[in-house]
Amino acid sequence: MARAHVIGAGLAGLAAAIALTKAGHAVTLSEAGPRAGGRCRSYHDPQLGLTIDNGNHLVLSGNAAVADHLATIGAADRLAGPAEASFAFFDLRDGERWRVAPNGGPLPWWLFVPGRRVPGTSVADYLPLARLLGADADARIGDVIATDTPLWERLIAPLMVAVMNTPPAEASAGLAAAVIRETLAKGGRACRPRIAHPTLAAAFVDPAIAWLRSHGADIRMGRRLKALGFAGDRVERLGFADGADAVAADDPVVLAVPAWMAADLVPGLTVPDRHHAIVNAHFAFPPPPALPPMLGVIGGTAEWIFAFPDRISVTISAADRLCDEDRGALAARLWAEVARAAGIDAPLPPWQIVRERRATFAATPDQDARRPGAATAWANLMLAGDWTRTGLPATIEGAIRSGRTAAHLAGEVARAHVSV
Repeated sequence: MARAHVIGAGLAGLAAAIALTKAGHAVTLSEAGPRAGGRCRSYHDPQLGLTIDNGNHLVLSGNAAVADHLATIGAADRLAGPAEASFAFFDLRDGERWRVAPNGGPLPWWLFVPGRRVPGTSVADYLPLARLLGADADARIGDVIATDTPLWERLIAPLMVAVMNTPPAEASAGLAAAVIRETLAKGGRACRPRIAHPTLAAAFVDPAIAWLRSHGADIRMGRRLKALGFAGDRVERLGFADGADAVAADDPVVLAVPAWMAADLVPGLTVPDRHHAIVNAHFAFPPPPALPPMLGVIGGTAEWIFAFPDRISVTISAADRLCDEDRGALAARLWAEVARAAGIDAPLPPWQIVRERRATFAATPDQDARRPGAATAWANLMLAGDWTRTGLPATIEGAIRSGRTAAHLAGEVARAHVSV
């Protein structure tokens, strides 16, 4: 019986391992780190005395692969969010607050209700958004729609920088269009914000590992892949730091590691080679009741504030400029913005700053063009990861889809060898 080898236990690798296991394949999942999750991880922080996520990863109700994945692993109840699509905002410069609230169905009548759209905008201001849906593959968002309008500053830019993790004007219009087609264009029922509850690990990682173990998968942590051994058009050996594993003729291999690692392992592989940082700040301070679960912030350093029962977190995307800033000064500045936005009168509480310097690939047209597909020049080697050609920016939805795509191809390899 063929054994599928999945290298990397981030969300893409977990999705691939689950899909292969469901299809009846024996699976060995190898992870270099001490725990699964990759960039989607949770840990106990002694400075805060709390369990925190490395970052605040948002999904939307229209993310079909996410929903199906969580249902499979018995974690469909691990996402929290409003019953209707609603995005709250606060402008630090003038103190104005508002909500953007798309209606449930695809006919966007919400645009005709002033209380549901961005203050100072009219229905006509939203019409240019339709240009994104027909944008060329090499177009940037800033080439397609105006970037000097209240709508841009108060809605489009905050949402796009969060989704793309790239300065929004230079981000790919095609990738933005793909997100819009699957969410906002389908109506509010497809773009309700969803946050992992109580943690990322509890929602996406721990249930996946438990499901794999209960279904017989062989899970090996602390095994770093150092080299792939090739023979003809196949991978025949996996060279780990602790020894080598032979790969049988009918064994598929799914490589679900970061792009730069894949490029080191696979000869001639072209991958995205520019990345952007995400910076998160966590404050051990219970949020006041009036603070929404997620609040967009305009006019400051903070971009999104997340309220959890035991803490308040801040996320800043495309945050390369903040990676070398003094941690204490950054925490103080962000807390001042949180305090004003949330109506808090309190000194800086215990805090933690988490910086992911290469959080995602830069979602520009040129970097998108460098994304490889799941198949490779070697018949039994497949790629998975949000940096592969998923048609989406680097998102949880894209990561899960990539794992499933790689698993489908891996299954075909195993079946083809058996039929021969």
